[in-house]
Amino acid sequence: MESSSPSVPFPLLQTPVEANYRACTIPYRFPSDNPRKATPIEIQWIDLFLNSVPSFRQRAENDPTVIDAPEKAEKFAQRLMIEILIYVYLLCRLREQALREFGFRDIFKKVKDEENAKAISLFEDVVRRNDAIDEGNRVENLIRGILAGNIFDLGSAQAKECSRCQCWVKRHWPTVATCLLRSSPPYDTDWESNLCTLNGNGRTFIGSFRRCSYTNGNENRNGINV
Repeated sequence: MESSSPSVPFPLLQTPVEANYRACTIPYRFPSDNPRKATPIEIQWIDLFLNSVPSFRQRAENDPTVIDAPEKAEKFAQRLMIEILIYVYLLCRLREQALREFGFRDIFKKVKDEENAKAISLFEDVVRRNDAIDEGNRVENLIRGILAGNIFDLGSAQAKECSRCQCWVKRHWPTVATCLLRSSPPYDTDWESNLCTLNGNGRTFIGSFRRCSYTNGNENRNGINV
């Protein structure tokens, strides 16, 4: 039953309460802590949750209200063991939540608009350059372009410098992948396979390995279909 007495601040809390206390939180770290090193309290909380997974799984297995409870409980435990550790997706989600709480819907909108305009202005030239490349090397060139857009997201300044000096580390798997594509049986004059990557900020490439066309108004030309 609710009390009719007025709410009052807890007397042991520092005042003003709004500035010194947030419900459901404990100080995992302080400004003086190394931001690149986990604090003992953070490690303790992670260990606490990891150690609780088996007991949660056992209780879930015995839940009579869920069909196939044992199988679903095992899947729950497997997912929790992965997601309980902080990873990039969670950090990005927390960052977006904080931005939206303060009314920032899309702080990169201006940048996206500028990049989209630049991408559209350069699009036809990129298509013509790809059409001029021999068929085998065109596959590798398309893949390099797609990967460049994703690498750019990891750090524009560093990616720009690497692109300028061409100091990329050689990897074996892109060479193997392109060789397989070139030598595969379907790779003939009648084969079309769409290669589609949708990556924001104007770095969108839609096309096909074998034959491409793009539309500019009512005009169809060799290149990429957009």
